[in-house]
Amino acid sequence: MPSSDNRPEQLHPFGLGAAAIAVAAWGTSGVVVKAVDLDPVAISFYRFALYTLAIAVVYSIRHGLPTLRILKHSMAGGIFLGLDVVLFFTAVKTTSVVNATTIGAMQPVIIAGIAYRFFGEKIRLREIAAALAAISGVVIVVTRSTGTPQWSGSGDLAALGALFAWTGYLVMSKRSAGTLTSTEYTLGTGFWTAAVSLPVGLAFGQDMSLPGPGHWLVLGVLVVMGGVLGHSTMNWALTRIPLWLGSVATLLIPVVSSITAWIFLDEALDRVQVIAIAAVVAALAAVVSAQRVPTPTPPPTAPIASVPDGIARHDSA
Repeated sequence: MPSSDNRPEQLHPFGLGAAAIAVAAWGTSGVVVKAVDLDPVAISFYRFALYTLAIAVVYSIRHGLPTLRILKHSMAGGIFLGLDVVLFFTAVKTTSVVNATTIGAMQPVIIAGIAYRFFGEKIRLREIAAALAAISGVVIVVTRSTGTPQWSGSGDLAALGALFAWTGYLVMSKRSAGTLTSTEYTLGTGFWTAAVSLPVGLAFGQDMSLPGPGHWLVLGVLVVMGGVLGHSTMNWALTRIPLWLGSVATLLIPVVSSITAWIFLDEALDRVQVIAIAAVVAALAAVVSAQRVPTPTPPPTAPIASVPDGIARHDSA
């Protein structure tokens, strides 16, 4: 039987805000990536290598040199994240962006079962209905976006692999609570993601050579946005909010990407997409409203001493 340790009523008051910051940062990072003239896996490697180095420096100043314990307990999550990055980039390059993103949007369906079975999270029917409505809205937003109308069965399989890898990463992030701090887990997963990206990039003929001077600034922006505001913040949030809620929140990523691309890249949004975006936001708001922040427990009151028979009480008539 699942335990009840992670029920929605235990939602941390700041956890939801942290998750919102993370998905907004991830959604905006897609626009920044377009400014980097590097192969996709090379972007992943240098972004996470730089990110890991920055966290390692800060960690060393505050706590001393990182230990092998961090790498050991973050290995599964880091490999899952590395596989997700590589497989998703592969899917985008070989099949349509619509297919890759739509398959990825199915993640809350898988997480729902895992969250209930292994984390004891109680998911109400209205939450499931709202999440399905949000997934439908995401599919509409993505399918009406302009893109290459190509299709590839192998690309769809890569997108499916990325879906399960991303799910594994979120689950491992949730399980890291009590074993590693959020900073330690982020440091370790960043290392493993870079470690996965480098050999994969070399094996598949990606240009993994050192970026030019003009690329480092953009990579630094990606480190701050996708890394610090994205992965670091979400890793912190997932140890304080239900796994299910964190998963559903990621449905905002393609919505944010569409809006930022419309603002900064002049990519068109038609009326149907705007309505679908509003529907996604409304559906996710319904999921959030089903969560309850715990109210402070009042201090116990001292028991009222019994009054011996024969002594009049003050409140007696």
